[in-house]
Amino acid sequence: QVQLVESGGGLVQPGGSLRLTCAASGSDFNLYIMTWYRQAPGKQREYVARISVGGGTTYADSVKGRFTISRDNAKSTVYLQMNSLKPEDTAVYYCYALSITTRQDYWGQGSQVTVSS
Repeated sequence: QVQLVESGGGLVQPGGSLRLTCAASGSDFNLYIMTWYRQAPGKQREYVARISVGGGTTYADSVKGRFTISRDNAKSTVYLQMNSLKPEDTAVYYCYALSITTRQDYWGQGSQVTVSS
């Protein structure tokens, strides 16, 4: 069983930065593909960024060049550094973990990010 706890959200002005953190409990964090998703009011949940067990990263076109996903396996933590934030980045951001061995998956509770002047 894995529990994911996001933190680091908040209110920021356009052009500002935030860093989201997703801390995982349980073992074998290094065997999980970690993904960030987001859901804006009235919209479907959408993919933001992913980091593989080997550290390879992919991004949605809408955040490429502005967001950076990273992981620290020693701390069982994944990060999402968000720069040059725009109002359209406003959403609840969710952390998602998928085991490459058992295929079990887990969601965090979400962290609100609001970009507004």
